[in-house]
Amino acid sequence: MSYWNVVSAVAWRTLKNALTNPQILLPTMMFPLFFFTAFAGGLSQVSQVPGFDFPPGYTAFQFVFVLLQSAAFGGVFTGFGVARDFEGGFAKRLMLAAPRRSGIVAGYALAAFVRWVLVAVMLTVIAFAVGMNVGGGAVDLVGLFTLAALVNLCGFFWAGGIAMRFRTIQAAPLMQMPVFLILFFAPVYVPLELLDGWIEGVASVNPVTYLLETGRGFVAGDAPHIAGAFAIAIGLGLFFWVWAFRGLRNAEAAGA
Repeated sequence: MSYWNVVSAVAWRTLKNALTNPQILLPTMMFPLFFFTAFAGGLSQVSQVPGFDFPPGYTAFQFVFVLLQSAAFGGVFTGFGVARDFEGGFAKRLMLAAPRRSGIVAGYALAAFVRWVLVAVMLTVIAFAVGMNVGGGAVDLVGLFTLAALVNLCGFFWAGGIAMRFRTIQAAPLMQMPVFLILFFAPVYVPLELLDGWIEGVASVNPVTYLLETGRGFVAGDAPHIAGAFAIAIGLGLFFWVWAFRGLRNAEAAGA
C-alpha cells in the first residue's frame, strides 16, 4: 500500500465506524450539545455578574469554550478508536501491510479532523439558531475555527500516543482526564478577571486560557494575543505529534 492509500484507508474506516455506530456517533454529537445547552442556557444569568463585559453575550462566550472542547474531545475520542483497533488486531494487520507506517497516524488524524468538522457545523448552526451574536467578521471566524482545528490535532496526537503505547481501551481514562482537567481549569464560566483564589492562579498559567481568550476575542471582533495563542497551539501540536509518532515506534517495537 502506498502512503496515501494508507492515509485514506485508515481515515475512511475510522469515519465509517464513527458515523455508523450509534454508540460512537451519539456521544460525539450529544456531548458538546449538552454542554452548550447547560452552559449557555442554564448559566445565562452569569452575564449579569458585575464586571462581566463581553459584548456579544453569554451564548457567544460559552460557544467558544464548547467549540474548543468539542475539538479536543473529537481528537480524544478518535484515540479511543486507535486503542480498539489495536485490541481487535486490525492495527497489527495494517502495520504489516503499510510500508510507511506514518500514514497510519496521519489517517487517524484526518479522521479526527473530519469527525470534529461535522460536530462544529452542527454546533455553529444551533448557536446561530438560538440567537448567538458575533461582533467579528469572516476573517475572525476563520481564525477561531483554525485555532479550534489545531486544538483538535493536539487532542488526537495526545490520545493517539497513549493508545499506541498501551494498545487497550482500558487506557481511555488516561487519554481523557488530563484533557478534561486542563479545559476546566481555564476560565470556563466567567472571564479570567472575575476568577479568585487558587483557580485564578491555575487559570493564569493554563495555556488553554490564552486559546479561550483569543477565541472569544475573535467572536467579539477584538482578539487579544493572537500570535501567542497560535504559537501555543502550534507548539503543543508539534510536541504531541512527536509524542504520537514515538507511540507508533513503541507499538512497532512491541510487535503490535
